[in-house]
Amino acid sequence: MAITRSAHPSALWPGVHAFFGNQYKDISKPFESYFQMETSDKAYEEIVEAYGFGLAAEKGEGASIQYDTDGEGYKTRFTNKVYGLGYIVTREAIEDNQYKQIAMRRSAELARSMAATKCIVHANILNRGFATFLGGDGVVLFSAAHPTVSGNQSNLLTAADLSEAGLEAAATAIMTMRNARGIVINAKPKTLVVHPSEWANATRILMSDMRSGTANNDTNALKVKGIVDQVVMDPYLTDIDAWYLTTDIPYGLTSFQRRAMEFKQDNDFDTENAKAKATERYVPGWADWRGIYGSAGA
Repeated sequence: MAITRSAHPSALWPGVHAFFGNQYKDISKPFESYFQMETSDKAYEEIVEAYGFGLAAEKGEGASIQYDTDGEGYKTRFTNKVYGLGYIVTREAIEDNQYKQIAMRRSAELARSMAATKCIVHANILNRGFATFLGGDGVVLFSAAHPTVSGNQSNLLTAADLSEAGLEAAATAIMTMRNARGIVINAKPKTLVVHPSEWANATRILMSDMRSGTANNDTNALKVKGIVDQVVMDPYLTDIDAWYLTTDIPYGLTSFQRRAMEFKQDNDFDTENAKAKATERYVPGWADWRGIYGSAGA
């Protein structure tokens, strides 16, 4: 559908001081702070789990040593998708427009829409991580039953609102995390991801010198130990009391960029309409679920 003169009737007459609604700040991309950003040069990318050896066994005198094998686990495929949006403006609307900044601003509006789309697509990995999308291992991102060669493992935290006790439990679970063979891998917590409604609560929990919300005069262990590197507030999260704690394990939340956003313009010969479009190609997802722990909130 083309943008005609009727879409902006006020722009056909002089005397308008300003137009509001399309001069907001550029959209930030919070997901870039908690996804591992990668580039892609293929239609899809694959990340494959590789597991090593188990623990060593005691060798009796004169007995043979025990041998083990490494192997390959599940495979995760990231298939790049194209996202795009455009607009069409009639020649008459361009000719009769008294405020050229309207036409000039449309490309910025298009970029803003593309950025918002990308933020939502990435946030949906978390939004749907408790019940919808299945990963390469056949279960959802946040699960108490991720299958491994040494038995099921979990990155699903107790469904409770963000609290000091909850963060301490999450940090402990991360620091005792094990690989597919059941060996502790010395993982560390990294980034706390919350909805903006939790900004004050997160600040009090992590930045208070003493324990938050209690009369106890105890040291705030989370602050002293620097358990969380940063707090990211993502307004595109749909569950306002769900919270997430990423780890330093590579290829957890991963985003592949196949093609950066492109803006193109052209004119239609028959209608004389001006056309513009923006496209971008990328795919977010996860490979190693150990890269993030999640709580759905109370």
